[in-house]
Amino acid sequence: MMTLPQSLRQLLAATALVAVAIPLSGCTSGNAQNANRFDAVEIKTEKLSEGVAVLFGAGGNIGVSHGEDGTILIDDQFAPLSEKIQNAVAALGASEASYVINTHWHGDHSGGNENFGNAGATILAHDNVRVRMLGEQTSGRGNNPASPKVALPSVTYADGIKLFMNNDEIHVIHIPTGHTDGDSIIFFKKANVIHMGDTFFNKVTLPFIDLNSGGNAKGILASAEKALSLADDNTKIIPGHGPVATRADLAAYRDLVANTIDKVQKAIDAGQTLEQVQAQDLLKDVDVNKEGFIKPDAFIGFVYESLKSA
Repeated sequence: MMTLPQSLRQLLAATALVAVAIPLSGCTSGNAQNANRFDAVEIKTEKLSEGVAVLFGAGGNIGVSHGEDGTILIDDQFAPLSEKIQNAVAALGASEASYVINTHWHGDHSGGNENFGNAGATILAHDNVRVRMLGEQTSGRGNNPASPKVALPSVTYADGIKLFMNNDEIHVIHIPTGHTDGDSIIFFKKANVIHMGDTFFNKVTLPFIDLNSGGNAKGILASAEKALSLADDNTKIIPGHGPVATRADLAAYRDLVANTIDKVQKAIDAGQTLEQVQAQDLLKDVDVNKEGFIKPDAFIGFVYESLKSA
């Protein structure tokens, strides 16, 4: 596991306070989560294509595929929201979830696993998602202790898997060392929809790279490049957080990450410390919410440590 410099650890400790209000990092899975803060959450639905929709609530955006072969959820937010999520799914005219695909292990994307697993859903994820959920983690408010058996993915894969369901060809593609080491992006080929999990934050914050969970800035860049290779101008892209995006939105995000990597690498080659790089305000001209969950110094820190570790 990567050991972060004290300056970056202190910065992340400070930003973790924001995560209580805007949960982007892992939270303890299961029904033990504090339900009170979810009482007022409303699950909003946006239809993207025939049989494909996105649900917005608290935590990661949920993709939904529904049809004659059953209902597939891409992520399931926090456990106290499971009933509201299922009600929103039913309002689409869909059956209860048959499958849940976790884009990564963080609890705002997998916290409902236990409830949906108990209701009969099969949970799928990358190998590393199961490994991380089996043990204690150090990211944010990570699962501590391990997740219960019913919340664990029972079907895992290394590079990816295809599902031929609901009159579509659904490609689940592993992205090594991106937001974490267990990320997947999901491409609904016929519907022309891509769900990117937390390898893509659209407009709401700068990128969050979970170094303690095997994330790396170059993997975030690779994820964007992979999705752009699948997308066209009509593709609808579901980010982990934020509104549904276009290919142009993702291309701008890719450029942000690529340009930051380039600038930080040049600074590292010149022998500069993290503090010296952060002092340069490299993101001053970037049109992204700099008051979001991840502040500029934190993002620069993620990139710096990613390149140094490489």
